[in-house]
Amino acid sequence: MTLRKVNISILVVAVVIFLLVLHHNFLGLSDFLKQELSVPQRLADGRNDKEISVVIAASDERLGGAIAAMNSIYRNTRSNVVFHIVTLNDTVDHLRLWLSKTALKNVRYRILDFDPRVLEGKVQTDPQKADTLKPLTFARFYLPTLVPHAEKVIYVDDDVIVQDDILELYNTPLKPGHAAAFSDDCDSTTNKVAVRGAGNQYNYIGFLDYKKETIRKLAMKANTCSFNPGVFVANLTEWKLQNITQQLEKWMALNVAEELYSRTLSGSITTPPLLIVFYKQHSSIDPMWNVRHLGSSAGKRYSPQFVKAAKLLHWNGHFKPWGRTASYAEVWEKWYIPDPTGKFSLIRRRAEAYEAK
Repeated sequence: MTLRKVNISILVVAVVIFLLVLHHNFLGLSDFLKQELSVPQRLADGRNDKEISVVIAASDERLGGAIAAMNSIYRNTRSNVVFHIVTLNDTVDHLRLWLSKTALKNVRYRILDFDPRVLEGKVQTDPQKADTLKPLTFARFYLPTLVPHAEKVIYVDDDVIVQDDILELYNTPLKPGHAAAFSDDCDSTTNKVAVRGAGNQYNYIGFLDYKKETIRKLAMKANTCSFNPGVFVANLTEWKLQNITQQLEKWMALNVAEELYSRTLSGSITTPPLLIVFYKQHSSIDPMWNVRHLGSSAGKRYSPQFVKAAKLLHWNGHFKPWGRTASYAEVWEKWYIPDPTGKFSLIRRRAEAYEAK
């Protein structure tokens, strides 16, 4: 009996010790949680914790453009921007070095390798002009795959410069049931701008072949104002619910089979399927967040005051600010960060572009 009492006493002491240790650890955990919860709503460099996902494609030959775009976004906001940079495998090392060895070393980013094989059977290719296909232009079709955990993202082309807080664009209200918001081509800043090679390409007939029965059956008005897909805000929850990616792929494949796009199309071949899928089913962004056609000619179509007031400048067209002489190239150069490897040289690229004219 005495031995049994001793064993019970030892067991009681052990239980008490265990409870004391557990209580101590719990207090420590509580303190840790309190410390985590009391962290100020600011990041180390003074940025707030409002995370904004920005998707941008970065091909090696245009990498300087993507760098300038990211720099302009980063320097003009206090928000916690996370860049999702879509590129091809052979560009990753160059891009990572450019970011890590320059003023963008503190930028938050993810590098995403785009697999061109997803485009097989969906894009017409000319065997004699295989290098003309730019797979990364279609990255915007696959946003939920690229940024699976985000509810909302901003997509921007690599030929833009942002001059205001990207948070304002991110906060663009989308109507119920709308998966994206674009800037219409009939807005006050770009109304009926002549696009080289296509005349007044600002409505649906400029992008789609209305002689084709498949297009006519959609009952879309040919004079409907088109929109520019180089800058847009996407609600990815709605995008997934509506299977937007699958819809876009369907129309890409149909174009391969039936040639549904306009023969006068001079702009991006990503635009026609977007116009079909988002016909009268998209919201609008402030036109000052996509002041475009700066690359359609070397001349200056806007006043210096208007360019300064623009929230986002877009050099869509043939004349890029890192290539041929482009309008307002001096604005773009303020945000360009020289390539530490020397591979992307503005002087060399502009000389090559001049010789190619």
